[in-house]
Amino acid sequence: MPTGVAIRDVREQLFAAADRILLRDGPSGLTSRAVTTEAAVAKGVLHKHFADFDAFLAEFVLDRVHRMAPQAEALRGAAGSGTVAGNVADALIGVFGSVAVAVVALITFRDELRARLRQTWPAGVPVLTDAAVMLGDYLAAERDLGRVAPGADPQTLGAMLIGSAHLLFADRTGPSPDRAAVERTVRGVLDLVSG
Repeated sequence: MPTGVAIRDVREQLFAAADRILLRDGPSGLTSRAVTTEAAVAKGVLHKHFADFDAFLAEFVLDRVHRMAPQAEALRGAAGSGTVAGNVADALIGVFGSVAVAVVALITFRDELRARLRQTWPAGVPVLTDAAVMLGDYLAAERDLGRVAPGADPQTLGAMLIGSAHLLFADRTGPSPDRAAVERTVRGVLDLVSG
């Protein structure tokens, strides 16, 4: 791209490029050069807007976490409708069908990124911990409606569901599990507290 040409929404352009690279090439393919090439911007653009590549990656990860807010709101709004297992399965497919699995691999892959994220995200893995809280809040609402066992610990269930789903979706090179497999896993976790 020629110098002197204004780029609109450069952060989003760079983040979208990072999404595509992560999904296509995995964390090892995500370099500053790959991002700027994919975004069709000059190499210096990334470093003009971010202190360094790990700063870019940290903001990218946190941006992807914040994008879950509408999904969390929709899930809370679904309390009392449909089936609990179906609602949770849809939420899990939404989380893991996005760039979430690739972001988790990226965080695991890059030590410096993990260190930076610890400055603002003290525990757990961003995206997964936020998704676990989202599920826990939803399950608490369903428990209050009597659709989840009264003695259930919604936040623990949320974490268990995220862990179980992550095992289903972890292989980014293979086919994603179908909805029936995800819902079967959800029912298995929920049955642990209803028995």
